[in-house]
Amino acid sequence: MATAPESFPRPPLDAAALDAVLARGMWHRVEVLPDAGSTNTELVGRSREGAPHGSVLVAEHQTAGRGRLGRGFTTPARAALTFSLLVRPGVPTARLGWLSALMGVAAVGAVRRVCGVKAALKWPNDVIVPGPLRAGPGETDGKLAGILTEADFSGPAPGVVVGIGVNVSQSRAELPVDTAVSLSGEGSANLDRGALLAGILGEFEALYTVWTAARGDAEASGLAAAYRDTCTTIGRRVRVHLPGDQILEGTATGVDSDARLLVRGPEGERALSAGDVVHVRPRP
Repeated sequence: MATAPESFPRPPLDAAALDAVLARGMWHRVEVLPDAGSTNTELVGRSREGAPHGSVLVAEHQTAGRGRLGRGFTTPARAALTFSLLVRPGVPTARLGWLSALMGVAAVGAVRRVCGVKAALKWPNDVIVPGPLRAGPGETDGKLAGILTEADFSGPAPGVVVGIGVNVSQSRAELPVDTAVSLSGEGSANLDRGALLAGILGEFEALYTVWTAARGDAEASGLAAAYRDTCTTIGRRVRVHLPGDQILEGTATGVDSDARLLVRGPEGERALSAGDVVHVRPRP
């Protein structure tokens, strides 16, 4: 495995300091594990055992991370910020899908504010650095973070686990694919994972408080507008890969109130949910 550049040290997270900073808000406890297969898998299990709203689980080294459609990934120890949080929002079930978008908006806000990197969103749940803004060569969007949301309906108060993995100090050789980027590679002025974690959780709490007060209504709470403002997929010509090797080409015209991507193709406009789609890529 490639080693970290000497200019990018990888200190451990200070769980006690994080708890002290975040205890004033909605977060019940921030627990840091030295390693874990998947923080989402672990926290979903704890949710079924009655873990409280506001639980946060962080892994210094995630060895079997999971993305959309079962895609797996690993990261070098302390090179990324990988964590999951548990919320019990008490909103209509049909609106729970907005929690992935909420995390995306929170992560973009924190990366911009804490790290000085001009992040954005790619529908449905990738945090990217848009090609024209990247520090490296080329016009290709660079994937900075992925988000995975899983619901637990086993108890009287349904829980939702929202996980995210942000590439922080990985070198080019340590990133899994050519389209992935890290904060260090994008010239971030701050690689402090603790500060970034506190920033993301703070942004999440602010958005979540308004969203739940609106009973999960993304339009009324302003969440839908905030998501559209940061989503670079809207307005682009796209090629959508659907199950069964089907392809839809057209223009992404917007994201509707159910967080579905609207694509206008040869046969008119079509609304696509995240579960309907394998990939969405810019059309050459």
